[in-house]
Amino acid sequence: MIPAASAIAVREYRSLFRVPVGWIVIALYLFLTGVVFVSSALIPGEPASLRYVFGISGWLLLPVMPAVSMRLFAEEFRSGTAEPLMTSPVSDASIVAGKYLGACLFLLTMLAPTLIYAVILAAVSDPAPDPGPILAGYLSLVLLGMLYLAVGTLVSSLTANQTLAFLGTFLFLLIALLLTGDMAARLPGNIGAILIRLGLSTRMEDFARGVIDTAHVVFFLSVSAWFLLLAFVAVESRRWR
Repeated sequence: MIPAASAIAVREYRSLFRVPVGWIVIALYLFLTGVVFVSSALIPGEPASLRYVFGISGWLLLPVMPAVSMRLFAEEFRSGTAEPLMTSPVSDASIVAGKYLGACLFLLTMLAPTLIYAVILAAVSDPAPDPGPILAGYLSLVLLGMLYLAVGTLVSSLTANQTLAFLGTFLFLLIALLLTGDMAARLPGNIGAILIRLGLSTRMEDFARGVIDTAHVVFFLSVSAWFLLLAFVAVESRRWR
């Protein structure tokens, strides 16, 4: 399974750079985070911190990750290349894992250039920023992006339309964030408390303060695995249609 998933991951990763959307996503993300960095982290007299940059970056991932994941399966179904892939001696689990890992590699590639922000901040600040919150901030972005990509993998496996995959993923994530955010506090009884516990905002705030709670890490990984399992079921069901 591992060799097959690795081969599919490399194939998927390369394919994201063969289409304009991959380059556009990276360029737009770096431009917007660069603007946020210059306007918020390089203010004379203010503490040296990337906390605001990480906060905005988390929201920027909301439309960016669906744009990456929308073509994982939808493009295969639309172009007809899914049939040879699914009839090859490769398990559906390897296909789902490979495509997801390819998208995750793209996420890491997109985030890698932003490390220059930490280098610049350390060079111009006295004292230098605490590395703890910076490491925790990057970990939070990786975990959040992986969760968004897992949701996008599921939605993409359900349709052959990339636009529908993008909108379905984006709207699902947006509604989930709203229901587990400020709106949850207004709901009566235990419903609001449960939704708040399932929310991402509190967990992201802990990461922003430099707190790496293993419970938060397990939460992100577990929820991502759950959506990938659903994507596997969706792909597997196509064999019986």
